[in-house]
Amino acid sequence: MRLALAALAAFALLTPAPAHAEAVPSHAAPAEQADGFAGLSALGVDGTTGGAGGQTVTVDNQADLERYATAAEPYVIKVRGSIRIEPYGKEIAVASDKSIVGEGAGAEIVHGGFILDHVHNVIIRNLTIRDSYVPGDWDGKSKDYDGVQMDGAHHVWIDHNHFTRTGDGLLDIRKDSDYVTVSWNVFSDHNKAVGIGWTPNVVTKVTLHHNWFRGIYQRNPSIDNTEAAHLYNNYLQDAGLYGTMIRGRGRIVVENSYFQSVPDPIVSKDAISQVMQRGNVFSGTRGRVDNAGPAFEPSSYYAYTPDPAEQVPALVTRGAGPLGGQRPAPREITVALDGSGDFGSVQAAIGAAPRGAVITVKPGVYREIVRVWPGRRDLTIKGATGRAEDVVITYNLPAGGQKFYGGTYGSADSPTFSVLGSDITVEDVTLENAYDESVAPSQALAVRTVGDRIAFKGTRFLGNQDTYKADTPNRDVVSRAYLRDCYIEGDVDFIYGRGTAVFDNCVIKSVGAGFVTAASTSDSNTHGFLIVGSRLEGQVADKSIYLGRPWHPGNDPKAIAQVVVRDSWLGAHIQDAPWTDMGGFSWKDARFAEYRNTGPGAVVTADRPQLTDAQAAEYTVERYLGRWRPFTERHP
Repeated sequence: MRLALAALAAFALLTPAPAHAEAVPSHAAPAEQADGFAGLSALGVDGTTGGAGGQTVTVDNQADLERYATAAEPYVIKVRGSIRIEPYGKEIAVASDKSIVGEGAGAEIVHGGFILDHVHNVIIRNLTIRDSYVPGDWDGKSKDYDGVQMDGAHHVWIDHNHFTRTGDGLLDIRKDSDYVTVSWNVFSDHNKAVGIGWTPNVVTKVTLHHNWFRGIYQRNPSIDNTEAAHLYNNYLQDAGLYGTMIRGRGRIVVENSYFQSVPDPIVSKDAISQVMQRGNVFSGTRGRVDNAGPAFEPSSYYAYTPDPAEQVPALVTRGAGPLGGQRPAPREITVALDGSGDFGSVQAAIGAAPRGAVITVKPGVYREIVRVWPGRRDLTIKGATGRAEDVVITYNLPAGGQKFYGGTYGSADSPTFSVLGSDITVEDVTLENAYDESVAPSQALAVRTVGDRIAFKGTRFLGNQDTYKADTPNRDVVSRAYLRDCYIEGDVDFIYGRGTAVFDNCVIKSVGAGFVTAASTSDSNTHGFLIVGSRLEGQVADKSIYLGRPWHPGNDPKAIAQVVVRDSWLGAHIQDAPWTDMGGFSWKDARFAEYRNTGPGAVVTADRPQLTDAQAAEYTVERYLGRWRPFTERHP
């Protein structure tokens, strides 16, 4: 195989050797030639050499970049600095025999990308390709602003780039593109990362290795009708819907990769799809890990030596992406739909935010699924106006809804807003699950919190059944949430879960027949839900709503609900006997109590356990939160 000498030598000179570490092999430095399928001789091309043998030029503007990228003759095109593409979202055509290589740190393509339409022998390296996202179009349906799109291309090497926040897919390999290698890239903070297919033919051969998929909702990658897709030593971290998927008549081998906090890590969607997975590590994952069919043996195509899967996180986080790494976001971040902010989506801002950042969201309706990933800490998300009604984050997934590849979303995948990290504060926004339960009754979570020390202030939680789930990583871990001056509405069990949650000076409104709480507090946790200084209102019939019932997930006998409602005003919709049984478990075996409530729904009866003054001293905001003191107001 010939070497793309000019491009690769220039890149190597600009890239410092990694520091020595016992767990990270020395070959984390950029390779000198394409490996995998892009390195094979086929279709009249002797490996992938890009613009080797052609003139080397340096560009720092769009006009020159387009001039050389579309030229008939070979070029090594060195991109210097940041090039902003106009019009917004334009994909610059790249002709055959080109190397497009970032010169040093900070080389980037902003507001656009590249299209490789029936061309061959192209190398794209050491670039950040970012921010052609269409604000408000999280699903990527209005525009096709990919980072790199290939249609019928062959012998393409995509290496050491960072793809983030584009207008549709980050990287699409389409329409019988062949002999492609995607190596040492970072794909981050987006809905859809890598799609391969868009063809009924089974032709494409592609290698993906040592890539870091971080904070991606889906397509990590999604592969359809490939002759051979070989994925090894990739690091998949924090996925929203699924990890890697094979469809149609495709064949895929997934080996020695590391899956961390990924639901449905490996999915074989169709009965005719073939997947072989071996030597992978799964950490904090759940759901499908399919192994269906013989697929193929990669070594029958080329020689390779995979690294041990246990080394992949350290190896890839140090070695993947362009020289200089990701451009750091400021600590004060603005999100806006009109282009006036740093980002056009809340999820993108969360993914880019450094520890301690404050994300201010300007008015608008943000239709997106938001995840504050595990490991994220010390982050504040707040509405710009101080009015929660002005900033709405909404989506509409039902927990009982069917995923397109089978199974239901459940309470983990359906929430509009999930907080999986710790020390997160949310202020003055509306969090909504807009699912229409008249279509089919289902849980539809607006918010799920899992991490510890999650604080909400002036926030609206909108939904019907299961609006807010206070959760924990497992039943033996205590995770605390504090809601101050918030509004929560729903009907059935709309405050539920095993977490510790305090509702302080909140309005809790029943908008349909049902139950306010369904706690599943672990028997080892003395503090479940505390509703204090709040108003329980309802737009329902008098005496039609229960304060709560004891939820025992999976009939767990150690889930002993703990709920105290104290110093609150209860509307006439609350039943005189406000606690009730659930799933064969008696409410009398739970830890339900009230103290000094007022209002027409606060009638004291034999079926309403009341705390004594001495007992009430154990059920205060301070007792529930321990040493954690969110916000500065004094608690009642």
